[in-house]
Order: sequence, then C-alpha cells, then structure tokens
Amino acid sequence: MTALAIQRRHLIPFRSSLLPQIFTDTLVVGSGVAGLRCAIEASSHGDVIVLAKESLDLSSTSWAQGGIATVRSADDSIAQHEADTLEAGAGLCDPEAVSVLVREGPGEVEQMIEWGMRVDRDADGTVSLGREGGHRQDRIVHADGDATGAALAAALIAKVRALGSVRLFDRCFALDVLTREDAGERRAAGVLTWHPRFGLQIVWARAIVLACGGAGQVYRETTNPKVATGDAVAMAWRAGAAVADLEFMQFHPTSLYVAGAPRHLISEAVRGEGAWLVDASGTRFMQGVHPMGELAPRDIVSRGIVEHLARTGQSHGFLDCRHLGGGEPGFFARRFPGLDRMLAGFGLDASRELIPVNPAAHYTIGGVLTDLSGRTSLRGLYACGESASNGVHGANRLASNSLLDGLVFGRRVAHAIAADALPDPVPVHTDSRIDVPERGDLDVADIRASLRSAMWRNVGVQRSATRLEDVLKMIEFWGRYGLHAVFERPSGWEAQNLLTVAHLMARAALERTESRGTHWRSDAPEPNPSWRVRLAWTPGRDLPDRLPIQAEARG
Repeated sequence: MTALAIQRRHLIPFRSSLLPQIFTDTLVVGSGVAGLRCAIEASSHGDVIVLAKESLDLSSTSWAQGGIATVRSADDSIAQHEADTLEAGAGLCDPEAVSVLVREGPGEVEQMIEWGMRVDRDADGTVSLGREGGHRQDRIVHADGDATGAALAAALIAKVRALGSVRLFDRCFALDVLTREDAGERRAAGVLTWHPRFGLQIVWARAIVLACGGAGQVYRETTNPKVATGDAVAMAWRAGAAVADLEFMQFHPTSLYVAGAPRHLISEAVRGEGAWLVDASGTRFMQGVHPMGELAPRDIVSRGIVEHLARTGQSHGFLDCRHLGGGEPGFFARRFPGLDRMLAGFGLDASRELIPVNPAAHYTIGGVLTDLSGRTSLRGLYACGESASNGVHGANRLASNSLLDGLVFGRRVAHAIAADALPDPVPVHTDSRIDVPERGDLDVADIRASLRSAMWRNVGVQRSATRLEDVLKMIEFWGRYGLHAVFERPSGWEAQNLLTVAHLMARAALERTESRGTHWRSDAPEPNPSWRVRLAWTPGRDLPDRLPIQAEARG
C-alpha cells in the first residue's frame, strides 16, 4: 500500500522504563458490547482490565436503537437467518463466520436476559420480535421500544462491576500497542495509555483485546459517538497487524437531516413498523428499486435515496410515519419513545409531519483482520466487535447483527485467550525517539474537519477512481503536517488515527474496481465475479492479499 508521507511506529516519544507499570492477564481496550462480553468471560481465567476512552457507557453499543437479531420464533430458522445475512453481505460473507454468529447467537441473548437485560414483551409475556431491513422474519429483540443498546450496555456494565477480577479504567486513552520479540516471533506485550489525572502509564498483559469500536467519525455525516475515531485499526496497523475490508463502510439510510444538527439515527425498526421513504412530493421511490422496498438491505436503500435525489435535484428525503399504528394517536410515541423525545427537541412530530432524512456513516464493516476466535496476525493481540474484520458481515452488514456479533465473538475471544496459553506479562524496554521538524502551529480541529468533509465527498455513498485519487492526495498532504507532529492530548492523537484510517479506507476503495454492497463506484457500477475476494492489507506491503470466499460453511 502506498505509504503516507510519514507513518511512525508510536504516536509520541517515551521511555517505558520511566513510566508507571501496571500488570494484568487480559487487557480489553473498549467498553462496548464486545469488550464487556469478553471481559466477563475472561474474568474466569484471570485478572482483567477494561479501558474506556471516555465514560464507561459512552459507546456505539449504548447508542444502538433497533435491537438484536436472533432466532426465537417457530416461524423462523437458523437457516433463514443465515440466508438473510449472506444475501445482505453481497457475496463476501465468510459462511462459517455467519454460521457461528446465528447458531451461537440465541444462547447469548438468553444469557443477557438471565443477567438482567430488560426486553420488550407481548401481553402474554413472550419476548416481542420486530423486523428490520433485509430480514424475512420477525427476529429483532428490542428494549424500551428504541433503546436496546442502552439496556444491553446497562446489563453488561452491572455484571462487570459485580466481578472482583475486573478493573475498570474510564477516561483512559490507549495510544499504542507495544510489542516484543519472543523466540524470533513478534508479539503484543502491552499498551501505552494516558489518563488526564495520572498521565502516561503502560499496562502489560498476556493478551490485548481491541474492542474500541469503529471509525464513523472519519466522515462529516455520521450517526456514531465522538469516540469512534478508528483507534483500533490505527493502533494495530502501527504495531504491524493486518487489516481487511476497509473499503466497506455501511451508511445508514435514515439519519435526521436538520441543518447544523448532529445526524441522529432514526432506527430501521421504524421502517420495520411500516414507515415509508418519500421525496418532497410525497412519492414512495423505493418500491421500484427492490422487491422489499423500504426494507431492502441498507446499502440498497442508501443508494436508492442518493440516486433519487440526484435525479430530482432534491437535497434530502423524508420518512413518513403518519400512518403507523393505523394512524392511532400516540402510537409512535409509545413504540419509539426515545425517538419521539429526540424529534420533539427539534420541533418535529412524526405522527403529524414528514421527517427529513439522509444517509450517514453508521458501521465500519472492515477492521483488524481476525480468525473466528478473534486472533489477529500479531500473536497476543485479539480484536472483536466493530474493531474486527472476521468476515461475518461481508460487503454489507444485515441490520441488528452488530450487537449479536459483539456478544458472540466477544465471548469467543475470551475462550481463545484461555486456550492459547500465553506467557506471563513481562515489561519490554522501549525507547521511542521522534524528531519533530520545525513547522508552523497546527489547527487540529481544522485538519479533522477538512478530512471528514473530504471523506464524505469522495469516499461516501458514491465513489469513483478520480475522487479516490484526489482524496488520497489530500490525505497525504495533511499527513506531512499532522503525522509529523507530536501531540499531548487525545484530540491530536485521534486526528492522527483518523488520518491513518482514512488513508487505508480510500486506498482499499481505489483497489476494488467494482461495486458491491456498501462499496459503490460510479465508474464500475456492477459487481465483478473476479472480485469475490476479501482484501487484507499488511504493513510494509504495497498490494493486498486476496482472501477467497468459501463456497459453504465447514461443518
């Protein structure tokens, strides 16, 4: 892969021998569903530390609205959930990964309910099931109508706090994975961290788990929380681990479109209840695009919105919810109480008026390349959840499979760590020296804003070789300044991580000369059978490895 103007091994200069040292068996970076599920399971095999970049409950998990996809109904089946996932993935899912997800998922959901996660139930006490885009059956477990992620996060946090073998470090920024040579093999050994009160510290561990979410903040338009700055991919890349599938960013079709306001997610469950996508004239335009209409897979709906707006010259679409519940007064507020409150804050009433919407970056499908137990190409380093690329989502994630992914593969990572018999943590002397050239002052906020705008324009829903080549030149130029600098606070380190991840994403998108799933190129608008491979990138190599897709699940 063409290198950025500079790519340092570490973000800052330091000498490990001069810093405070902390030891644990398993270090989990991230406090979302995958990280917490891993920590709970790993606690039965040793001590665990969980790092949260901000407060423990600030994660994409806690922001998730729709629900958890899992087979519970007699009308549904594991085979149908597998088929829906594979179809949404546009030919790039690893069938074995999908099989693991949907077969182990129901047990994980039952475990969450046993641990106290509240879920919505029907009048007879059975768990209510909703439907979302790409699903042919009702299989979405939800809580408080549209606050499933918050309910799941609360249950996991309560469980973790009750465990004496798990220490929680909040507002603790992970800068870099530190490595050591062990019998000629390079392996992960620890993580350099920073805390506003305690400063720099090193946590040494047998196993390091990257579970710190995705990279939605690389785009100007995103539904992601501010912590989603691609830290896992950037840290793994600097440490020498392979990454994959970074050309695939899922754009959610319906985020609230109000000028000057953050792009609040409007859950797919709203369309699952029957809401329509319409244009300014009230015309439903998705019916002629896909047989499932508004409930087509997310990549198809996002593309349908963008293409329709381009044809009509309109700036955004609308979500029509006025007929939901047969037009019964108060139905929307009862079914989606959180959304109703959010919309009211903008003076909008979904039961009486159209809601302006547009696509926004939502889920990072690519990430650190792992096997089905979360092992990366660097021994001792694991990844799960949105930080990982294990092949389960292919070229487009099926709605509400993400929380399930975090539960299933978070647990599997903990089991892999126990099975791998890793050596005790041992401090490694690291002397990071960085020569900083004489340059003018940098405005980190301006670099970040410029990068996010450029990524949205050029590596957004619609792409082309010309746009991708242009944005790569921009990123490389900004990298000469932003990546040369040494910062002392998270805002600067996040900007450097975003520059690194943006470069990887744009380069991968340029390499894949076809359209597939969330990756849509106007200069190559059709899928190409020869591109039914996953692209895995390794630091130091100019070209990616092509990973073929299995014909079917193995056993």
